[in-house]
Amino acid sequence: MSLHGKILTEIEQNILSGRWPPGYRIPSEMELTVHYQCSRMTVSKVLNKLAEAGLLVRKRKAGSFVTRPQTSSAVLEIPDLRQVVLGMGQEYSSRLLGRTQRRSTREDMEAMRMARPASIVHVLCLHMAGSRPFCIEDRLINLESVPDAEHEPFTEHSPSSWMVNHVPWSSAEHRIRAEAASEETAGLLEIKPGFPCLVIDRRTWTGQLPITFVRLTYPADLYELDAHFSPSTIGQAG
Repeated sequence: MSLHGKILTEIEQNILSGRWPPGYRIPSEMELTVHYQCSRMTVSKVLNKLAEAGLLVRKRKAGSFVTRPQTSSAVLEIPDLRQVVLGMGQEYSSRLLGRTQRRSTREDMEAMRMARPASIVHVLCLHMAGSRPFCIEDRLINLESVPDAEHEPFTEHSPSSWMVNHVPWSSAEHRIRAEAASEETAGLLEIKPGFPCLVIDRRTWTGQLPITFVRLTYPADLYELDAHFSPSTIGQAG
């Protein structure tokens, strides 16, 4: 790995792991130059790249600060499923169905759009609304971008809650579709095979680095999407 890549990766990990929380003033360009024994130009390029990714905001004379990035074009928010269920007036609980750590397979890389193999955590979780299954969360986490997930058991907090509250992101992609429940899905959600489900596939990145891929499967009668829009300057007619 080049020195530029090393500096970029280490600063990203400090931010993504929460060691440098939102609002934290990171070391100055001069301090980083001394620490890494490199040119100030190299450090400046790294910080500019992180600012472009939405992980930092750079203020002249004040320094660079960690921010919680958001995409201005996002159609859907990334909610904490616990809060969604509580907002429905239902009691929330979750059950971890499986957690494995492994080297990414070809299928994992395609799902996360990874450029190279890496260590990942695969977690499967069932979210409950009262006594009824609410959602199956099937998630892959890239340990290169979220190193703290390696030691997180996801027993006290569900993967959904932990990711929302611990891992900032700079861009996201949603794919939404209707799907008939398979035998396996129907068994977990306690519905009949063929019952309609709402399936959301979500990918998130920090800059160009994949963070996670998650597939969320809901019984269609329990969940709906609610998005708010503002007209853009181009194509305002919908």
